[in-house]
Amino acid sequence: MTDITGRVALVTGANRGLGAAFVAALLERGATKVYAAARRPETVTSDDPRVVPLALDVTDTDSIRRAAEVASDVTILVNNAGIAVNESLVTGDLDEIHREFDTNFWGPVLVTRAFAPVLEANGGGAIVNMHSALSWLAFGSYSATKAALWSASNSSRVELAPAGIQVVGVHVGYVDTEMAADATGVKVPPRQVADEALDTVQEGGAEAIVGEVAQQVKSHLHEDVRVLYPQLAR
Repeated sequence: MTDITGRVALVTGANRGLGAAFVAALLERGATKVYAAARRPETVTSDDPRVVPLALDVTDTDSIRRAAEVASDVTILVNNAGIAVNESLVTGDLDEIHREFDTNFWGPVLVTRAFAPVLEANGGGAIVNMHSALSWLAFGSYSATKAALWSASNSSRVELAPAGIQVVGVHVGYVDTEMAADATGVKVPPRQVADEALDTVQEGGAEAIVGEVAQQVKSHLHEDVRVLYPQLAR
């Protein structure tokens, strides 16, 4: 359980969409400062004095190190930055698949490695990792990156608990942002995702399952894989 009032937070990919929603939600819940991290910090447009634009490329270890040195007062970390390339793992462009893993998997892992000592030194806190309903539903390389992050979150949750660091994984279907602009189907508002994720942080939970799609996918996890993929039932 992590109270947000009086906390200092950092959100990756904070210049738009879901990242911007996390920044706003953290401030409304009493965070005293939010580092809005982005590859191009000049794209962070908030005029709230509590928002501090911060240069951070989650695929660049030097950039991550510098961010951890600057933001040494952080106690809540939101690993939100991500991309959707979604190549075939069998025939797709390997360079694009590597780029997707570098951002969606290695990015949060490396940022967590850099900031876990910061959170521990500041008395503990919380890390929020953006998974996806596709962590559980196979859909190309994007699903693979999110499934890997889900596993990494589970491992780091156990490892970091003795240091007083809570790890929350967030699973959601399509979010109504630029990334899902061409997607059809139900889209969850970004603010709903941020609010339910932060509710889980404050309640001491481990996972936020946001929206009907993510809830339905999770409800089928106990079933034979052939139920989800009829083409396998031969």
